Amino acid sequence: MDVSSLYNEQFMDHITHPDYKYPLDDATYEHDGINPSCGDELHLFVRLGDDGRIEESSYTGHGCAVSMASADMMSDLMVGKTPQEAIALCELFKNMVTGSEKDTELLEDELDEAALLKDVSHMPARVKCAELAWRTLHEMLQA
Repeated sequence: MDVSSLYNEQFMDHITHPDYKYPLDDATYEHDGINPSCGDELHLFVRLGDDGRIEESSYTGHGCAVSMASADMMSDLMVGKTPQEAIALCELFKNMVTGSEKDTELLEDELDEAALLKDVSHMPARVKCAELAWRTLHEMLQA
């Protein structure tokens, strides 16, 4: 696999100019996520609007480029989603990065920019990095 397909301009923009990396003071939910295999850590914030949809999502923390870019992409994608829709997207993302979902059109339609991370399925050591934010959100919304 050519790693440059993952580390493209769009991916790197999420690292150098993250839109969603900040604390959210009035969060409805907060949850910590840790990848014990490499030490990546994040604190995820979600605020629900009056309609029950995710009005804002953000994160703080530190980690590798894959985990931080993935968190930024996820936070962007979740705005406007119901908690149930967000959980379904987390499950689809997990299936993508573990290689069990390969329908490129479905992934691009549902996951938008996060579908860029599909090649992580060919890098087993990076799967937990990519899914850290998604797993954290899933745990938060299931509680």
